[in-house]
Amino acid sequence: MSFRDMSSTALPDSALPRLNLFTMFRLGLFQMGLGLLSLLTLGILNQVLISELRIPALLASGAIAMYQFVSPARVWMGQLSDTKPIRGYHRTGYVWLGLGMQAICLFLAIQVVWQLGASLGEGWTVVSSGWLALLAGMFALYGLCIASASTPFAALLVDVSDEDNRSQLVGIVWAMLMVGIIAGAIAGQVLLRDMTAEDLEGAITRLFILFPLSVVGLGIVATFGIEKKYSRYSSRSSLAGREDQVTLRQALSVLTASKQTGFFFTFLLVMTTSLFLQQPILEPYAREIFGLSIGESAGLNQFWGYGILVGIAISGFVIVPRLGKRNTAMVGCLFSSVCFVLVILSGATTNPTLLRSAVMLFGLASGILTNSAVSLMLDLTAAETAGTFIGAWGLAQAMAQASATVLGGAILSLGRQVFGDSFLAFGLVFACQSVGMVLAFLLLTRVNVQTFKQESGDAIAALMELELD
Repeated sequence: MSFRDMSSTALPDSALPRLNLFTMFRLGLFQMGLGLLSLLTLGILNQVLISELRIPALLASGAIAMYQFVSPARVWMGQLSDTKPIRGYHRTGYVWLGLGMQAICLFLAIQVVWQLGASLGEGWTVVSSGWLALLAGMFALYGLCIASASTPFAALLVDVSDEDNRSQLVGIVWAMLMVGIIAGAIAGQVLLRDMTAEDLEGAITRLFILFPLSVVGLGIVATFGIEKKYSRYSSRSSLAGREDQVTLRQALSVLTASKQTGFFFTFLLVMTTSLFLQQPILEPYAREIFGLSIGESAGLNQFWGYGILVGIAISGFVIVPRLGKRNTAMVGCLFSSVCFVLVILSGATTNPTLLRSAVMLFGLASGILTNSAVSLMLDLTAAETAGTFIGAWGLAQAMAQASATVLGGAILSLGRQVFGDSFLAFGLVFACQSVGMVLAFLLLTRVNVQTFKQESGDAIAALMELELD
């Protein structure tokens, strides 16, 4: 029996209901939950390990970063959601399972942290090293849980949306991620306010129970009934009748069938790395060059947050519908490049107001670029292997974010050695980001969605000829 012998009884896309704004915001609750969780790992746990337990920053950040180093699993998890439905659903079961496992992993991780702290009472010992290794393992497992939830969720966004409303969906869902980050920061500040050292352990443990459970609840509310009502997977996939027979190797053959995949993968690497190089050095730049306090330097993030929220919104509802996704992403690349030049120029004047304005403009550019790039990413995804494609795009972004933090610090250190001047050293990092964005723009000129669809469609047609029985 060949794939051609399988007939689909699925309704055509035109017969299925379209997403309304309420449903888009409901889906955004999932990303809002991920924003809340980012506070626990990068906002609280980092401080506990480095500031409270006095663990060397390299060891502490290395243990936490393990969740990024397992990012290749995203491709596998995406392919699983394509081929192995849970109780008849390709995405929802994986999302719920991943969220539940995340909650368990974070609770166990904080217990390991306290055991690690207790073992340091007699100095750094073999036992301490063992607890640190276990913590790294917990975060590797946590990364697998993230992959099993977020990759199928992104594939679900492909399944339930159409090209003409995808930018609006992305705008709302990714804006909700920022809302989650802001809400988590406010909640954490309130819940940990005026805590003594004796109360801190109990308060943080409660956060590591309350937040993950809340995120599980948000994820269930976000996705309950969505796949059943809105998914176009069966009507779009020519392999829908026999998708459980498609192997990872075959899915990867579809993934690599078009040169467009390589162009876009490289674009994501360069674009994401260029966006995040400033992540470890922006606050030190504000302190050393502008003389701002720790609180004022940290406050730059709110200006970036305001800008990115506006950028995501206007991109999804105003710019993309007029210019198209690729053209909007190209505008975002060039706009971001100019913003990094403005950040450098603000340092030449040492005017904090100019710095805040430049950071807000950078947030605006980041929002425009994020919305258009993610919308384009969902378009560059074959329906038959959506999870595999989303896994590959997630891998590119995770690799870029993990390397950007290291590269940002490395370039700054190199600049200090070469120039012997802090302003020039920081400027070198921002200049690299500006050049990187121009390179991303040039890569994007090679990306063509129609060519991708033709080439990947040919690969799927060849796969359909296989006799699997």
